[in-house]
Amino acid sequence: MTNLQSQPPQPTFTLGQRASFSKTLTESDVSAFAGLVGDFNPLHVDAEFARRSRLGRRTAHGMLAGGLIAAVLSTRLPGADAVCLRQQMEFLAPIFIGDTITAEVEVTSWQPDKRLVTLKTDCYNQETRQVITGQAVLLIPSQEERLE
Repeated sequence: MTNLQSQPPQPTFTLGQRASFSKTLTESDVSAFAGLVGDFNPLHVDAEFARRSRLGRRTAHGMLAGGLIAAVLSTRLPGADAVCLRQQMEFLAPIFIGDTITAEVEVTSWQPDKRLVTLKTDCYNQETRQVITGQAVLLIPSQEERLE
């Protein structure tokens, strides 16, 4: 007996495959993030304190920009159903309220037998200054596990 139900194709990835997402980080983004995670560091929420700091103004949370990487991973590449097993980030430069951050991911390894995809993860500001670099490893669901 032949199974007539069509199965979604098994995903495949190519080295160098890329995706990105950009967002301008606003005052309300920073306030909402602080409230959600409880990070009320005065560098992020107190303009007078931040003005006296070595940076001279308020910064956005680094993990808020890291969330933009998560958005790319979960909605663009590799996309829905993938499970993040590891994400490493190095913060290279401050991110300020009003910066437009572009999160970019690039496939650096695809192990179809293990269903593991490794991606280089970077964020850049509107001046193309790199503010975050890192790597993520995601488990891709088997054909039977896929929800699509």
